Amino acid sequence: MAVDKVIATNRKARHDFEIIETSEAGLVLKGTEVKSLREGQVNFKDSYAAITRDEGWLIGCHIAPYHHGTDANHDPERPRKLLLHRREISRLMGKVAERGLTLVPLRLYFKEGRVKLEIGLARGKKLHDKRASIREREVKREIAKEARTRSRG
Repeated sequence: MAVDKVIATNRKARHDFEIIETSEAGLVLKGTEVKSLREGQVNFKDSYAAITRDEGWLIGCHIAPYHHGTDANHDPERPRKLLLHRREISRLMGKVAERGLTLVPLRLYFKEGRVKLEIGLARGKKLHDKRASIREREVKREIAKEARTRSRG
């Protein structure tokens, strides 16, 4: 079994949103975009996924132009089409419209030579939710630190 090669992760998404479920989508890319992704030249900041006219789109994801590219290089900020099954699109569209959820890109990776995007169905966190998750993380860190010191001595 081949291991997925992670290109980039959106760590801020897990901080700002409560991820309810995740799904995998392919991306329609140009050749220079794939070459740039192999070099890790991608930025998820302010990107999101949207469903318009029964098609999924990744909007706001910056893939830097390939440095060996010619004048036919890609536009770094162009919307990129997501490859999803019709059932997945209709299911996600229903959940986004019904419950006021949003689609957030979580990580971009190569799977068997193809670029895949993990998108999460997410609900925005309020400030007190963020503080609670930070507090939980600090408590876990303290417990792990205490366990390490006890196992040493």
